[in-house]
Amino acid sequence: MIHHENKGAFVHHLEGETLHLLPEKAVYWEEKEMLIVADLHLGKAGHFRKAGVPIPAAVHWQDLKVLSSLLSGFQPEKVLLLGDLFHSMLNNEWWDFERLLAHFSKVQFVLVKGNHDILPEAAYCLPNLEVHAEVLTIVPFVFSHIPPEKGKPQEGYYISGHIHPGVRMIGEKLPCFCFSPEGALLPAFGRFTGFVSIKVRKRDRIFVILPPAKDQAKVIALP
Repeated sequence: MIHHENKGAFVHHLEGETLHLLPEKAVYWEEKEMLIVADLHLGKAGHFRKAGVPIPAAVHWQDLKVLSSLLSGFQPEKVLLLGDLFHSMLNNEWWDFERLLAHFSKVQFVLVKGNHDILPEAAYCLPNLEVHAEVLTIVPFVFSHIPPEKGKPQEGYYISGHIHPGVRMIGEKLPCFCFSPEGALLPAFGRFTGFVSIKVRKRDRIFVILPPAKDQAKVIALP
């Protein structure tokens, strides 16, 4: 059931499943009532501030505000975090995330660890947080942070993060969802991440997140 108005989303049908590609750089899997996000990189702004780089705390708060809004709007049963949830060593921004989990205590959060998820194991021992080391299979998909190596046998259709995919369009680089025959790349959810221009092949389906027009961002399919 979808409780959210879902403005600006693109509905993509894949492997018999319904995926709502959201302009907030997330995916809502309708059949599983699951919200999927990759690469939040919480704590990155605080990490840079400790190093003397003046990154405003508002970057962190905005990411949590958007995530909280999606949780309130869609009311998912689960939230799947595809790695790089937290960027660095423990800082105050982790406690903010703990408070968000406590507020949405009826939602099950599932983390598939990424290369930046290096906190002590005790930090992840939260009542509604489940942690997987590398991959998680939820048929018909296989979820991981880092995409599988090309040419290796695959157990299913992979959905991954890590790359922070983007394409150049209308004179600027924009975040995107990339669905290839082998697997999908999700855009980085965190605002303080940047994008990497990806090489688009003929077989790829690209869905670009256009910047807000009249206060509403929009996901469109490239022809």
